[in-house]
Amino acid sequence: MDDTFPDLGSLSDVELKDVIRHLTEEETEISYRRRILHGKIDILRAELVNRLRKKHEGGEVLITGDDVQRLTDILAGRSSPEAGPESATGDGQL
Repeated sequence: MDDTFPDLGSLSDVELKDVIRHLTEEETEISYRRRILHGKIDILRAELVNRLRKKHEGGEVLITGDDVQRLTDILAGRSSPEAGPESATGDGQL
């Protein structure tokens, strides 16, 4: 189905029901994908928290001024997030 919204007045009842069915199926698929992504994000965040906790217990510096500047640049639109996590921490680690 294309992204244009149909002329509702020109659709028959059957066509209208078909559009509703199609969009409902699409929403279900997107919702499922979203839940999967949220699960993956939760797993990754838990791993990061565990790593940061271990670094903290070892007395390592967790966040540097470079990290803060990189985040500031990204949020201000001055830097591209495509640069990857290596440049975000400066040492190739998350």
